[in-house]
Amino acid sequence: MGEADQLKALRVRIDTLDERILELISERARCAQEVARVKMAHLADGEQPVFYRPEREAWVLRHIMERNPGPLGDEEIARLFREIMSSCLALEQPLRVAYLGPEGTFTQAAALKHFGHAVVSVPMAAIDEVFREVVSGAVNFGVVPVENSTEGTVNPTLDSFMEHDIVICGEVELRIHQHLLVAGDTSAVPVSRIYSHAQSLAQCRKWLDAHYPNVERVAVSSNAEAARLVRAEPGSAAIAGDMAARLYGLHRLVEKIEDRPDNSTRFLIIGNQAVPPTGDDKTSIIVSMRNKPGALQELLMPFHDNGIDLTRIETRPSRSGKWTYVFFIDFAGHQQDPLVKAVLENVGQDVVALKVLGSYPRAVL
Repeated sequence: MGEADQLKALRVRIDTLDERILELISERARCAQEVARVKMAHLADGEQPVFYRPEREAWVLRHIMERNPGPLGDEEIARLFREIMSSCLALEQPLRVAYLGPEGTFTQAAALKHFGHAVVSVPMAAIDEVFREVVSGAVNFGVVPVENSTEGTVNPTLDSFMEHDIVICGEVELRIHQHLLVAGDTSAVPVSRIYSHAQSLAQCRKWLDAHYPNVERVAVSSNAEAARLVRAEPGSAAIAGDMAARLYGLHRLVEKIEDRPDNSTRFLIIGNQAVPPTGDDKTSIIVSMRNKPGALQELLMPFHDNGIDLTRIETRPSRSGKWTYVFFIDFAGHQQDPLVKAVLENVGQDVVALKVLGSYPRAVL
């Protein structure tokens, strides 16, 4: 069989497979609609339906990745199924998700990575505003940055957890690739000013020192805002990501200028609903300690003695007194696990205050 005949046969086979895929996706969507009808039929008076279940989403994605035969990679398969689930969920009820805006930020990219592109994403001007939107019920969930692998903790997020009663429902990790963006293909025009968020400027400090040591660096509220400014200012450049480049029609003068190739940011999903165990979870707590020698050691000892893996510890000044501090702690496990429950009860006896921010599935994507 010649090349043309072989290609024709393969294309016919692909067309047949596409029709089968379409049929199965449509069947899944109809099943999702049926799920919504069943939930609505069994609601008590005044009860609000819960369509999005973080633990269920995490289980489905992990299950798909475990059963993936290839040749597509596990994460690529998971992203495809994420979009299918996102579109099916939108048939039940489109989710409203607040994020640190404006449109085109890495936080919006994290929101879409976690929830899929069928959600209604709502940009907010500040992290605390994202918290307030979730607390008020104006949105279903919020997405906020909490730490960067290069620049460390995002303190406004930790401060907002101390001020608001809210539940962490999930986490998402995003590889951060920073590009030097200009308006159009202006590689021959000298750059006289570079705009970006302060954290992005810091993440690219060494590269900027080597390539643009004498160019003014201007910190603005977000990378997306930097891209917006550059679009209307000849001779300027922005440090931002792919989404901002597409949104504002900018050209990548230089790609991937971050100082560390593994540069990543972790984001938290905040909401108002507790998440049941999935078998691969994290728990986040805030602890206020008495100011005495060995206080931190006493706090951490129960976790050590019971073999609980602490994944993160951060300290912030307490607002209840001068030179007093609170500790933000992430650890492996769910607050409903008997061992974790016992450790938290033990810790709670010797501290000023303990607040469980939530137990949630470990990031899948």
